[in-house]
Amino acid sequence: MSISSINYSSSVLGAQIRNINQQLTDLSTQLATGKLSQNYSGMGTNEGFAIAGRSQLSNIAAYTDTITNVNVNINLANTALQSLTTIRNTVQTGSASTAQDLNVNGQTVAQNTAASQFGSMVGVLNTQSGNRYLFSGTAFNTQSVANAGDIINGTTTQAGFKTVMAERQAADLGANGMGRLVQTQPTPSSVRVSEDVAGSPFGMKIAAVSSTLTGATVTGPSGSPVSFSVDLNGLNPNDGDKLSVQFTLPDGTTGQVDLTASSATPTPIGSFAIDATTPGNTATNLNTALNTAITKLANTSLVAASAITAGDNFFNTASSAIGAPVNNQAAPPAPVSGATALSGASPSNSISPGFAAGDTITVNGTTLTFVNSGATGNQLNVGDSIQTLMSKIDQITGTSKPSTVHGGSITINTDDAASLNITTSNSGALNALGFGLTPVTATQPPLRVGSSPASSATTLVNGSANTVKWYTGNDGPGSPRSTAMARVDDSVTVQYGAQANEDAIRQQLQAIAVFGTFSTSPTSQYAGGQVSALSLRVTQSLTKQPGQQHIEDIQTDLAMAQNTMKDAGTRQTQAKAQLQSIIDQAESASPDQVASELLSLQNALQASYQVTSKLAQLSLVKFL
Repeated sequence: MSISSINYSSSVLGAQIRNINQQLTDLSTQLATGKLSQNYSGMGTNEGFAIAGRSQLSNIAAYTDTITNVNVNINLANTALQSLTTIRNTVQTGSASTAQDLNVNGQTVAQNTAASQFGSMVGVLNTQSGNRYLFSGTAFNTQSVANAGDIINGTTTQAGFKTVMAERQAADLGANGMGRLVQTQPTPSSVRVSEDVAGSPFGMKIAAVSSTLTGATVTGPSGSPVSFSVDLNGLNPNDGDKLSVQFTLPDGTTGQVDLTASSATPTPIGSFAIDATTPGNTATNLNTALNTAITKLANTSLVAASAITAGDNFFNTASSAIGAPVNNQAAPPAPVSGATALSGASPSNSISPGFAAGDTITVNGTTLTFVNSGATGNQLNVGDSIQTLMSKIDQITGTSKPSTVHGGSITINTDDAASLNITTSNSGALNALGFGLTPVTATQPPLRVGSSPASSATTLVNGSANTVKWYTGNDGPGSPRSTAMARVDDSVTVQYGAQANEDAIRQQLQAIAVFGTFSTSPTSQYAGGQVSALSLRVTQSLTKQPGQQHIEDIQTDLAMAQNTMKDAGTRQTQAKAQLQSIIDQAESASPDQVASELLSLQNALQASYQVTSKLAQLSLVKFL
């Protein structure tokens, strides 16, 4: 029989000591690190909360990085927009000044400044944040705006704005320099003025004529093309009698010629001489004075209006269908407006011919039907206004930019030019709205004078193929702000996109380009009048108008995005503190408790060692 020795390492007491040693090691680690364990298995039952908390903290960290990056982009965009505001104020101050001194290039100091500021504005619009162009919408890898020199002067294959403006001016002035008006003297006692071509988008349009000329007969404006005539009937008017003719200019503004009968010598400016001995000569004097006045108006206000309109043709590249300028049937006729009715007995503020009950207009496959009254759904009353019709069309097309009536022309806007298709059962009424061909489809500006020589052209055509495209970023439907989006919280997103072709930016760029590009002959008798008329229009274009988008509106949108991110960041900071507290409670070890447990274990270990030592001295002899 053998007796096993009492072995320390295999004894129960030894195992207990090893366990105490391990506990001491663990507690020492806890005291050093502040953590309950160095692995998840030792953390305890609350570690599940800690794991979930760490996941949420990771999400918050990602959101924080996103907010930081988006704020960088917004701050850069806001700095750029502030620069645009400074540029606008600089050019506006110059255009509003009265200085009309021209240099050898036919420009004022303010115009030279505008040309320089145009280049600066293009540079601002091409601002980048990293490799992202801030004003290109979703096409953020693409330069937002073409080079300033290309926009103004063109390239070897594409015309720039300077060419487009020169063509438009030639088309609006006409070969005789009278704004596409034809003046004749049908009889020795009469004068007649008519537009050269019916439906032409160019030149001055006769809007209204009024007269206090004693014994005279005034006819019109009426007919196609529109004309008016004044017959003195072989009689002399009285001193102070007046003839006033109002014209609609291409940019929708009006110009007026006022002539006063006078027997004074010399004949005052703005008057025509009464020939007391030969009344027939008075008609000749009226004819001459009217020709001089129309020519002056054409070579001053019309030229300025033409430059503004050329700017719109080149820069306003939203998809649209543009009707020719038309008049209502009221007496005297005036350009149609949004309030003009779609039908009505003459004379009234309505188109002629108008729509009748049972007529239809089909827009992109959706049919609108005319009824006498009580229209509902896809119906229109025959007496409804043009604005009501455009609103119905806009609802069908879903355009982000409402259709408009301006200067007698109806513009139907659409976000998808390829899909626009408008037909009708009453082509005469559609023609009365300025749309001579069906189906009506959207053209893609820029618009160019349709034929050569420009002085006799009668149409505007799509110039996309041979004209510089100034805006090169994203041009799709929807809000520019939605072209850049970021999630900054679990249920919060912000939109901070911007596009250089937004109305506020485009209108400013357009006005500055017009002012800085336009030039005239320094020796022309009309030079001062041209620059003065243009300056007035540019100043107005750069002035905030109610109902229009402003640069500040874009800044407000971006500021709202920043406020949303700020609020999200505040919530996340609070959540981060709470989550960290949960994690700490689940994983952290209390120093006081650990120290107490360490002391207790050390005492237990010391006692165990003493017992073990005594047991180690035992022998069989001593045992027996």
